[in-house]
Amino acid sequence: MEISTDLLQDFKDRMHITHSSEDDNLKRLLSFSIVAIRSNCGSYEVEGETDIDIRARELVLERTRYVYNDALEYFEDNFLSELNSLGLSIAFEESDTDATV
Repeated sequence: MEISTDLLQDFKDRMHITHSSEDDNLKRLLSFSIVAIRSNCGSYEVEGETDIDIRARELVLERTRYVYNDALEYFEDNFLSELNSLGLSIAFEESDTDATV
């Protein structure tokens, strides 16, 4: 999965990382987080501009922060309501799209 420069820079800014020596590892961690959030919640565009896309991007960044800090086991408990809310929003959007087709 290709990680955009913007997404990588968003994460680095959030974490106050100013060097590029970890970029390959950070891209890998971001790609794992994108897949994990999609698996748990449903389809979204990490670079998209919809409410769902923005919320999903935020969860990707937060999950990656937990992974980076070796605390992934706490992510789901700490973000369970956001994960559930995003999953429901995606499911409702998909059902609305299916109903109009």
